[in-house]
Amino acid sequence: MIHPDTEIRFISKEIGYGVVATKLIPKGTITWVLDQLDREFTPQQLDALDPVFQDILYTYTFRNNVGNFVLCWDHGRYVNHSFKSNCMSTAYDFEIAIRDIHPGEQLTDDYGYLNVTEPFFALDEGTERKAVYPDDIKTYAHVWDAQLQENFPHILEVDQKMKHLLKPQMWEKVQAIAKGKEPLESILSCHYEDAKVNSHG
Repeated sequence: MIHPDTEIRFISKEIGYGVVATKLIPKGTITWVLDQLDREFTPQQLDALDPVFQDILYTYTFRNNVGNFVLCWDHGRYVNHSFKSNCMSTAYDFEIAIRDIHPGEQLTDDYGYLNVTEPFFALDEGTERKAVYPDDIKTYAHVWDAQLQENFPHILEVDQKMKHLLKPQMWEKVQAIAKGKEPLESILSCHYEDAKVNSHG
């Protein structure tokens, strides 16, 4: 489930639709949580579907660390890629804002940690990276881990409208990590190693 202070808006002909903040979403805010309505498809289930449905899943899903395709039931599936993303996945089936997201601004993810099946060139944002590769998470995990480490303490400083979607044990773990009492698990734990997809290089 995506954060409630968001809505789908048309961004541009090139980008299509995206998820936009309707209110300020401060850094450290939990912006998305894997919930009971999100649907998971194994590669075998996807292969058995009509091509029409396969195209939908390839467009709107991400892959988890066991290689299954996860379809968000709400408009979370419209979150676009950015090399300067303001949201980031964690090893705990939720995402956080790694900087303040202002009203009218898109919520974005770096698809490099979402186990894409094929490399793709994204919009040029003036960054050194111009393309997303299936193995980007292995290359940039240290960078993303540092951003998560920096922002995790803010989780306890802001209003968490999605806290109720986390199991009590998970919230206890999050608090312990935010207070420095437990180590933060690396984003590398989200990686799925698929020998069949094209890697960087």
